[in-house]
Amino acid sequence: MGERVRTAGYLAGALAARTGDEAAGPALLLLGVAATGSAAPGAALLAALTAAAAVGGPVVGALLDRAARPGRTIAVGLLGYAAGMAVAGAALGRVPTPFVLGAALVAGLAVPALSGGWTAQLPHVVPPARVARVATLDAMTFGAAGLVGPALTGLMATAAGAPAAVALAAALVALAACAALTLPAAPPRPTDSVADPEGPARRAAAATGARGFAREVGDGVRAVVAVPALLRVTVVSAVAIAGTGAMVVAAPLVGARVLGGAENGAFLLAGSAACALVANLVCARWPPRARPEAVVLACVAAQAAGMAAAATGGLDAVLIGTAVAGAAEGPLLTAVFAVRHRDAPPRLRAQVFTTGASAKIGALAAVTAAAGPLADRSPFLCLALAAALHVAAALLHVLLGGHRTRPHTAGRTTAA
Repeated sequence: MGERVRTAGYLAGALAARTGDEAAGPALLLLGVAATGSAAPGAALLAALTAAAAVGGPVVGALLDRAARPGRTIAVGLLGYAAGMAVAGAALGRVPTPFVLGAALVAGLAVPALSGGWTAQLPHVVPPARVARVATLDAMTFGAAGLVGPALTGLMATAAGAPAAVALAAALVALAACAALTLPAAPPRPTDSVADPEGPARRAAAATGARGFAREVGDGVRAVVAVPALLRVTVVSAVAIAGTGAMVVAAPLVGARVLGGAENGAFLLAGSAACALVANLVCARWPPRARPEAVVLACVAAQAAGMAAAATGGLDAVLIGTAVAGAAEGPLLTAVFAVRHRDAPPRLRAQVFTTGASAKIGALAAVTAAAGPLADRSPFLCLALAAALHVAAALLHVLLGGHRTRPHTAGRTTAA
């Protein structure tokens, strides 16, 4: 299979999986209202999906790092996610709610596979010289999914009802499983002195049994903590996505206050996502010459400035501020990917990516829950919270930047 075909299949599968994931949230919320007359069941389903995704990352990453054919493992996870969504969608309002929530919890465990787990396979798909460019396109699939997924949900729900919207989301995720099966095999796993300091005896013990698997999961988490550059981008991106979550919560009420209707808040978010896509297109054509760490800092600072401007409440300030924050979101994700591809220990690459995804999902869920009451009080206070979180992300980037890791040092093996 040619490199272009592999790259196209990789990106198409990533887009399908992430679009289905982005469609799932609003579809489940609409289904809750349609099936029960209340938003609470749909919100509970979404919370169950999010909670499971937040804790599932290290385990999913360990399974992928162990797999000789990680694409097959990803495909199984995606099919499980699609099946869980389908079961939850069919059962809501017909069977006891705990059963439905259980299905959502099981489905949510696989979510890190379609985000960090998928991205971790990129070095197996393209040669090293093309990883940075294709990683930019990979990051763009998140922005495109954020635009297309909710729009597809709205169109399908309008045309055929909320259950059909859930079915569409599940079908997109299941379709991505076909692309996952074409992902190449993983190369032989190297050893790594940072994540595995106890040598051959420890690695032999880790190769078998539940205790060995648990130890390997711990190795992945320790790898993130042990490599300063990985720790920094994991913490900074988690805090930054929490700020973005506060903006998302505020959007409907900002739309009602400034744009003439709560529904216009969705267009505000769509515009922000479009700016992220455009910024990544520019970066793909003219890659930044700065180190990715510098790009991360510049992006979170730009997001802080954009949210601070939007928090002033004027129409122009809201439009420009959210556009600036969105434009910074795309290159931020690309730069985070660049650091992880560069410094993740090859033996634990998938765990580094999925652990980072879990950290971001957990931070997003926590802030989304806390921001709701604040947005009810004032959506502009919620935007101020978003600005404060991005300022905190920038400060953490500086505080955690005392020790620099040279490119590729973390991934060298003891044999080298």
